[in-house]
Amino acid sequence: MTSQPRPDLGVKIGDLELKNPLLTASGTCGYGDELNEYFDISTLGAIVTKSLTLKPKVGNEPPRITEVVSGMINSIGLANIGIDKFIEEKLPRLRDIGGVIIANIAAKRVEDYVSLAERLSLHGDVKGLELNLSCPNVKEGGIEFGTDEKILSLIVRQVRRAFPRTLIVKLTPNVTRISDFARAAENEGADAVTVANTYIGMAIDIYKRKPKIHTITGGYSGPAIKPLTMAKVFQVGKSVKIPIIASGGIFDWQDVIEYIMAGATAVEVGTVLFTKPNVTDSFLAEIESYLSGMKIPRIEELIGSLKVNISNVPHL
Repeated sequence: MTSQPRPDLGVKIGDLELKNPLLTASGTCGYGDELNEYFDISTLGAIVTKSLTLKPKVGNEPPRITEVVSGMINSIGLANIGIDKFIEEKLPRLRDIGGVIIANIAAKRVEDYVSLAERLSLHGDVKGLELNLSCPNVKEGGIEFGTDEKILSLIVRQVRRAFPRTLIVKLTPNVTRISDFARAAENEGADAVTVANTYIGMAIDIYKRKPKIHTITGGYSGPAIKPLTMAKVFQVGKSVKIPIIASGGIFDWQDVIEYIMAGATAVEVGTVLFTKPNVTDSFLAEIESYLSGMKIPRIEELIGSLKVNISNVPHL
């Protein structure tokens, strides 16, 4: 009796051939190597680093993270070791571990994005860039870049010239029509868009009558945002031809399948890693079992396969 071949979990983002659609969400796992004590991170489709800046950043004052119903609010402020130390210390470590490395970069000025892209273009181990144009935790740059379509276009255009490999633009959900920003990124040469960063959120300590985080508001993530982001993935999927990486509220393997059916090619797993740092192993096993049971040979067949009458969908 011939056994059924294992389903193919491979997907393609730009010029990247990923072994599966699971990526880390920037900012939730440090530089990636920290997770390696819990599981072999080279089993992931790709490792997306936390945001890197030209100079080291201490980040925001504490408290800068708080748990809320169905998620958490964070206001880390892009704390990181800076591009020099990343190249010197972290990149060799990630190279030794193996796997696809995507560097997330952030900056206050357009020219700083270009400088970061130029520096990382010299290191072939960095297979892709993800532009953080949408972090709601930084007073300068951040959300202003991500909510201004013209500035977003300018940054993507200039970074595209500086970085020859896969370029991903991470979009903010805190705009009226996210599909407009996705099209702008596509028009300027982005290979993919990540939909989406965190939502602006707030929590209050009723006994102290103070916000629970120092910056008052921060980025809300966790399972509660999944339906919101799912709708945005679907909308963007009907507006652009480049791949979508979904990010938002993924806490079980079924969430991954839902996002892919809605139009995503890959997903970023984030907040769940705080509670189950090795959860991606079980995700991959369950996804493979699902595909086998449904007799689907390749996960790519599920991308955008949602059965829906578009005429019934408002706001597309």
